[in-house]
Amino acid sequence: MSVHEDDHGNPSFLSPEVLDEAIRVGTPSASSGGLPAVTVALTMAIKQMGVSRTMSSLRDLNQEAGFDCPGCAWPDPDGERSRFEFCENGAKAVAEEATRDRITAAFFAEHSVAALAAHSDFWLGKRGRLTEPMYLPKGGTHYQPITWDAAFDLVGRELNALASPHEAVFYTSGRTSNEAAFLYQLFVRQFGTNNLPDCSNMCHESSGVGMLETLGTGKGSVSLADFDLADCILVIGQNPGTNHPRMLSTLQRAARRGCRIVSLNPLEESGLKRFKHPQEVSGVLGFSTPLATDYLPVRINGDVALLKGIQKAIVESHAECIDRAFIGEYTDGFARYCDDLAAESWDAITVSSGIAESRIRELAAVIASSNAMICCWAMGITQHENAVANVKEIVNLLLLGGHVGKPGAGACPVRGHSNVQGDRTMGIWERPTPSFLDRLGAEFDFAPPSEHGFDVVHAIEAMHQRRAHVFIALGGNFLSATPDTAYTAQALRHCRLTVQVSTKLNRSHLITGEHALILPCLGRTERDIQAGGAQVVTVENSMGIVHGSHGHLAPASEQLRSEPAIVAGMAHATLGVDWSGFIADYDTIRDRIARVIPGFDNMNARVRERGGFALPHGVRDRREFATTNGRAQFTVHPIPQLELEPDQLVMMTIRSHDQFNTTIYGLDDRYRGIANGRRVVLLHADDIDAQGFAEGDAVDLVSHFRGVQRRAQNFRIVTYAIPRGCAATYFPETNVLVPIDSLAAGSRTPASKSVIISLARASGRA
Repeated sequence: MSVHEDDHGNPSFLSPEVLDEAIRVGTPSASSGGLPAVTVALTMAIKQMGVSRTMSSLRDLNQEAGFDCPGCAWPDPDGERSRFEFCENGAKAVAEEATRDRITAAFFAEHSVAALAAHSDFWLGKRGRLTEPMYLPKGGTHYQPITWDAAFDLVGRELNALASPHEAVFYTSGRTSNEAAFLYQLFVRQFGTNNLPDCSNMCHESSGVGMLETLGTGKGSVSLADFDLADCILVIGQNPGTNHPRMLSTLQRAARRGCRIVSLNPLEESGLKRFKHPQEVSGVLGFSTPLATDYLPVRINGDVALLKGIQKAIVESHAECIDRAFIGEYTDGFARYCDDLAAESWDAITVSSGIAESRIRELAAVIASSNAMICCWAMGITQHENAVANVKEIVNLLLLGGHVGKPGAGACPVRGHSNVQGDRTMGIWERPTPSFLDRLGAEFDFAPPSEHGFDVVHAIEAMHQRRAHVFIALGGNFLSATPDTAYTAQALRHCRLTVQVSTKLNRSHLITGEHALILPCLGRTERDIQAGGAQVVTVENSMGIVHGSHGHLAPASEQLRSEPAIVAGMAHATLGVDWSGFIADYDTIRDRIARVIPGFDNMNARVRERGGFALPHGVRDRREFATTNGRAQFTVHPIPQLELEPDQLVMMTIRSHDQFNTTIYGLDDRYRGIANGRRVVLLHADDIDAQGFAEGDAVDLVSHFRGVQRRAQNFRIVTYAIPRGCAATYFPETNVLVPIDSLAAGSRTPASKSVIISLARASGRA
């Protein structure tokens, strides 16, 4: 295990860096889904929940009277739903939350913080549900029980002792409901700060910035129904088979009617090769549907070059397919955009993208002939220094063909967490608009702070520099999710108090301030009974649909409280406000949401309608482009230049098929042919040979940024079909290599997909 020390010499226990000796490497799968997906999902669910609990939970998952999946934000069908409206990874997410295993005070009495930190993230997550509030006193070695009232009093004392409200950080996870998020931001702003970093800062912030500046909205412009009308779907920098598996059935329907599906990604992921629908007899029997008709293995961060190449070829060879009527009526900047494409060299395009000009021209012909095209993307686009430019180039391509604001066409950033989009809609944002603050202040009769707050990286830097002293996380695993793990660990250690609102044990509970609280909350699967009876919460999916979620399981412990109730408890202890009425009946929260946030009029009635309701969207309706001049913007971007030494590679972090964000379900990555371990680095065979290594060698990974090196120990080399000069590794194991100051221009998203590394012989087996 690697042990780092903070400025006082106190140990900061990070994740163990032990070589996985038992890793097995086989052949990547030629398809996804099918009987293996059913078998794995049910086996894992039954192991953790038992047969009866598994059947009842999965039956209610994503149903109109059931609960929303705590996993990804892919939308539910608009019409009739399957009796089994979930995917393999959705079943795993439910099993993690609804497990029968429990962590009690006796567990913490038996295990010190240091002893717990010696275990892997996988081991920590499998201990079970947290059941009661726990407190780690200053200088303590073990967490101990604390009452809810005492915990809230501690939070209130520490917050009110600060010299300024800006010395506190209030983080939010994408799992949080709309109701909890709205109360949380209200509490924080009444306290006096906009320090509201959230997980969006680390994922689709670049999408929001890029689309807001070019289209006037930070949200995608398509509905699920548009996928049944598109004749071309681009999937860029995204692996839906692992990260958004329910998307595969949508793509399958499109493929079966002849839609062209194009994958642009450094890895040819199994989920986009062929799909065996596990709820169809043919899929269970092994018959699959081909999905991606075209695959281009773009180099890591070669997306600007590839997208510019496609557009250059369209302008040069398919000018008749450009939608000049749309461009003339709705857009600005087209002439400058065309001049830039004309001046761009094909040599620069092919070298940066790694794709031959002939292949780019072939794809351009396909795209040019499309009447309705959707562009989907995820972290492969948004986590680079030039990520905002990546997003804007996607918008350029859509505008060129008029693929915005018409059926079957538009922009589709695929969100990775169930309510991350809803949290932002509710006001979880460090840079709120003046109009939002005016409405919030008028509704609650106070003057909200106008000064912008900390995003995630600003927050880490403020804690590290001892400018922030209290850290509160409403969900998530902040330490494992963020970049530069050792630096972030030191930052958290510099706080006076750290507070984690959680359902399961994670590494953020083990890297703490001088003292720490764990406040256990209800999960999405559980009944939320308050003074006014059973409550429903709401979420917003990736396509702007707001709908209800009704937990049905008995809570894991009588001591659990809902997230809204925990927020209300902290607010009462800190501000003296009485929000008991909000907690007794969440309808009262929604009434206030409806008066503050546009599009939520009559929210309580509309959220109870079948399927919920869609938020208004001017771009989707081709009604409004809320940019500075009221027109969609063509933009110009240079091709990024990565300066590499001869022995250096560009590394991107990825998920395995057995994880969701920082939650590790298991140790297999079935679709990539890797089993029983996670400390691997995927490399091209020629790069392995050129650097004098061999398949299976143990290496350390060393990142290089502005003269600073960071090291992650003990990774096994795996030969893989990846472009030359590129490497892929799992996060959070390699987040330690991501520099804290390597950020996307404009969005400040950590550049986790553009990490320059070199390989070194393994320095030791901890």
